[in-house]
Amino acid sequence: MIQEPLYILAFLAFLVVAAEWLCRNTGLKHLSSSLVVIILGAIFANFGLIPSASNASPVYDGIFTYVAPLSIFFLLLGVSLKNLKKAGLPMLITFFVGALGTITGVIVAIQLVSIEEVFGDSYQAIAGMMTGTYIGGSVNFNAVALHYDVVREGATYTGVVVADNIVTAVWMMVTLSLPKLMNKLRPNPELKNLNASTEGLEVNDRERLDPLQLALLLGLGFMVLFGSDLLSDWMKDMGVNIPSILLLTTIALIMAQFKPIQKIPGAKLLGMFAIYLFLSVVGAFCEVTALADVGEHAVGILVFTVAIVLVHGLVMLLLGWFFKTDWAIVAIASQANIGGGSTALALAKSFNRNDLLLPAILAGSLGSGVGTYFGFLVVGLV
Repeated sequence: MIQEPLYILAFLAFLVVAAEWLCRNTGLKHLSSSLVVIILGAIFANFGLIPSASNASPVYDGIFTYVAPLSIFFLLLGVSLKNLKKAGLPMLITFFVGALGTITGVIVAIQLVSIEEVFGDSYQAIAGMMTGTYIGGSVNFNAVALHYDVVREGATYTGVVVADNIVTAVWMMVTLSLPKLMNKLRPNPELKNLNASTEGLEVNDRERLDPLQLALLLGLGFMVLFGSDLLSDWMKDMGVNIPSILLLTTIALIMAQFKPIQKIPGAKLLGMFAIYLFLSVVGAFCEVTALADVGEHAVGILVFTVAIVLVHGLVMLLLGWFFKTDWAIVAIASQANIGGGSTALALAKSFNRNDLLLPAILAGSLGSGVGTYFGFLVVGLV
């Protein structure tokens, strides 16, 4: 029953219900629904009530492939390009500082573990894979892994994937809490001074929509998702490799500049629900018990992975502390590095920072574009 798609979808939907109820009616109201739904997903996956990373369901693939991109489309329909000029450059600078922190973290992590003993002859490729995945997400991880054929080294590859899933989920929780915590220790000025241009874009979880509006939004979303995939494949055949998610983002932004599109109710509501489904799966992939199955090198793999992210995090904290960078930008840029564009977008929405939605997507898209190159660079350096 645990692999039955309808059961999994029902369970994930009820996780969203539980997260929303807990944040509205209990002592967890000081946390965000995004953080709670990740925690719930991790708990129930580790207790075997829903599939985890080691026995992942095709439903999870569908959520990563379709639901996460659709969430980006829906949420971007309310974004004005006027916001980019104030938030864009600081976000991109912070993102590249985070990328430097990741590379530094890999170098430090190599010194902390007997990397050749833990990873064998693939240690250079593993270093490149971890660099790539923590400068833009798993697409870079897989690109490096496929090139060096690490996927055929079952135990090593599985161990790295499990450790990556655990650390990524935990870091999502850390970045969700970061701005509130750090603003108590070191209040930094927020970049959010876009009152005029963000008027009417505030988060609304109680939007009303009728069947016509719902059908219109879903039709637009499905059409743009299909069209961006088709266009990406066609451009690849022409020798131009542009990720479909970047095309989807571009189309959504163009559409969002038209007032009739911005006024369609329900886009933010659908986007947030899609984000919550995506984050519940992120939590489910935090499979702590699976690391024990890797064998004697499980601890070394986990130490290596944690060290990379901790050094990255330290670099980001120092940036925010000494340069007084908006803590929300620090958190979102860090998440764009570690988790990719979808989790960065989820963070921006959780902070109610509509001014940072587009910069979050830009940073995530940039990470998907450059992370693989940095990964191959580190392979050559180590």
